[in-house]
Amino acid sequence: MTDHLTQSAAAQSAREAEPDVDRATTRKTDPKPGPTTGPKTGPMTDTAPLVAIRQADGSLSCPHCGAEVAAAEAFCEACGGRLAPTASAAADGSSDMAAPIDITRSIQTEADHKDTVVVARPCANCGGVIGPDGYCQTCGTKAPTERDHYTEHPAAWVAACCDRGIRHHRNEDATAVAAEPTPGSRAVLVVCDGVSTSVDSDVASLAAARAAREVLVAHRPAGLGTPASRVAAMSNALVKAAASANAAVIASTAAGSENAASCTFAAAVVEGDLVVFGNVGDSRIYWIPDPGSSGEPDELSVDDSVAQARIAMGIPRDEAENGPQAHAITKWLGRDSPDFSPSTGSVTVGSPGWVLLCSDGLWNYASEAGAISSLVADLNPSNSDPLALAVALVDWANGRGGKDNISVALARV
Repeated sequence: MTDHLTQSAAAQSAREAEPDVDRATTRKTDPKPGPTTGPKTGPMTDTAPLVAIRQADGSLSCPHCGAEVAAAEAFCEACGGRLAPTASAAADGSSDMAAPIDITRSIQTEADHKDTVVVARPCANCGGVIGPDGYCQTCGTKAPTERDHYTEHPAAWVAACCDRGIRHHRNEDATAVAAEPTPGSRAVLVVCDGVSTSVDSDVASLAAARAAREVLVAHRPAGLGTPASRVAAMSNALVKAAASANAAVIASTAAGSENAASCTFAAAVVEGDLVVFGNVGDSRIYWIPDPGSSGEPDELSVDDSVAQARIAMGIPRDEAENGPQAHAITKWLGRDSPDFSPSTGSVTVGSPGWVLLCSDGLWNYASEAGAISSLVADLNPSNSDPLALAVALVDWANGRGGKDNISVALARV
């Protein structure tokens, strides 16, 4: 579960946190377990259909097992119990949660501003047709919605993959990327991670990522013609992008909400061999040079978190990132944020490699830049396909447990 803390409170928390607090309770823990994907069969399928129970927060729960369900579902995906739908399924064949999202586009296609997203609609289990209720008509397996898992590939050298993971019942991460067609020319990468303990964080993170991307696509500052002024101008664009993302999060928050939507922010602009980046919270930016090339892997961003405060106090990274309140963030985007200005920086890369942005759903399992570098080398030895690598990194994190939503955005430089 992510807590909102001030910088001073972060240091105090690092000193006083109880040693027996488990890591799983300090980062994005939902108040109740989400349903698991599986066939809509089981011991409850022979019972009469029952109407879902409406909770105080407006959500619906299964009357058989208590798992969260949708109004149009005829079966509970957790226990297989029969439900009496209270709403009609979407007429276009998608589930009630599965309205297509549009995120990624080429920077150069300004006239055609509609984004596209790659979505595999056949059943992932058997290849069958997904019915109006979101289940496979052949094997009964619940299909992931477009929001649960999507990929982006605006150019051959840029891609992203965003996934719900294994443990969570919805995807509160978001990515938004854009790129010019020529490899190494110009790309924009954004990753936002919604805070699970806030309301509508899945909506807020997606709105934030898209808003930030649009600002960075539109702003192409050159400064005064010197390298330093160019970096300063691009850093200022990142500050504006964060402000726009923050406004999008606030716009996604109900006026009377007592738990305002919030999310992290990580963004990078790649122009040739220059990478300018900024972050708020604990989503990260890495530089991963190819094996054997000059330079070392580097974690470019610095987290705004309790764990980072403890590292700054001299506590070893592994202990800090697995200790009490390790994933409590000290800065975030949202209506209740006291400071959403990003920390910015830049690097000129001198060798081929990857600019990699990710949420903690990936770096939970490989935190240090060297570990990420080894993982990239193992999963994509050809150093050629960003989409294949992004998907492989997400699959790897899911294979390690998928405790959180997972986002990866990549640019091949």
